[in-house]
Amino acid sequence: MRPRGRSFFFSLLIVLLLQRFSAAQSEPYRLTLREAIEKGLQKNLSVLVADSQVQEAEGTSTRRFSQLLPRVHTRSYANLQTVNLAAFGFNFPGVPTLIGPFSNYDFRVSADQSVVDLQSYRAWKASQSQVRSDKLDYQDARDVIIRSIASLYLNGQAAQARIEAAQTRVTASDALYKLARDKHDSGTATGVDVLRAQVQLANDQQALLVAQNQYKQSLLVLARNIGMNPGAALELAEPLQYEPVPRAPAESLVAPALLSRPDYLSLASQREGLVQQQRANRARYYPKVSINGNYGGLGRSFGSIEPTGLIQGQIDFTIFDRDRSGEAQELASRVHRVDDQISDLRRGIEEEIREALLNLDSAADQVSVAREGRDLAQRELELTQDRFQSGVTNNVEVVTAQDELARAQENYIVAVASYTDAKFALARAAGGTEKNIGQYLTNP
Repeated sequence: MRPRGRSFFFSLLIVLLLQRFSAAQSEPYRLTLREAIEKGLQKNLSVLVADSQVQEAEGTSTRRFSQLLPRVHTRSYANLQTVNLAAFGFNFPGVPTLIGPFSNYDFRVSADQSVVDLQSYRAWKASQSQVRSDKLDYQDARDVIIRSIASLYLNGQAAQARIEAAQTRVTASDALYKLARDKHDSGTATGVDVLRAQVQLANDQQALLVAQNQYKQSLLVLARNIGMNPGAALELAEPLQYEPVPRAPAESLVAPALLSRPDYLSLASQREGLVQQQRANRARYYPKVSINGNYGGLGRSFGSIEPTGLIQGQIDFTIFDRDRSGEAQELASRVHRVDDQISDLRRGIEEEIREALLNLDSAADQVSVAREGRDLAQRELELTQDRFQSGVTNNVEVVTAQDELARAQENYIVAVASYTDAKFALARAAGGTEKNIGQYLTNP
């Protein structure tokens, strides 16, 4: 191949690759609900903040535990000093009152270890309970985000379904307008029929534009909450569908929910931590036993340094500490407050489960009725179109049937969206949302 031919070939290849890359860039990203949830869990601010709180609590627990471990430090110094004996009460005839200057050197390693310190031990146990509580709060934040992202995705699905319904109405109205115009041209329809068909077509086109805008807005909100660029081209990969789930009695869901709901378990861990703090408060009057000592070298010069050391045991008693009673009152009020929160949340969890089940049953019935109404409205539209085409009547019946179909389609979309939302609400109320969400998704 000649050089000019090769250059043309490579230039053409580069152009084709650039065109393909540009086409790939312009194609919208097809986002599934599972992917949206995963991205939300990775990027949502609430989850990131909850994770940082867990790390902070772990650092606090490490500090509390360090109070129970030995502390070792070293010290070295070289000292040059002059001493005034008269200042210490030594004043003898013939003895100089000022001694020095003289020097000494000290190199020493010191250590201390608590043997019995119940207050520090209980404080460490309380910090461990706080770590467990923060981890549960982190899981609860993830569950809340799953519920939120699922709702945002559902809003987009409903908006997408409204676009499809509006598009079918526009197609039907356009066909009706063409039919009315043809019949008018042939003298079997009036100008009012044509005008009426034009008005209906304009209304349906406007409804389509509104639905398209609502869909785009729902994608903006969804992208923002899952950490994607709001300007990214998105497309929902899963349409709105009715996917029934098995019905379970509320009594069989409440007990497992109390064992798996992270917000409920977090309160229990908080209460456990407060109980440990109360024990630490009582331990403030208990004796503390510790051992400390040091070892090193001391001398007036490097050549005269001799090893010296000390080891001693120590017992500390607190005789009077007014702060202890105030702290005890604070902790007692906190325990009482957490007990009230636990009791209220227990009732709230049962209420959420029963409400979700009621909504699930009601929405399932609404879907059944709405589906039948939609099918009947579609059949009515077909019959009125046939009547108008046969010249039996004008297109008033057709326009009325189109409006009835629009309402029936909207009723069906609302019913399916309500049922899907009730499924997500039940997943949240029953606990273990992140673990069990798959069974509530359209494509698990």
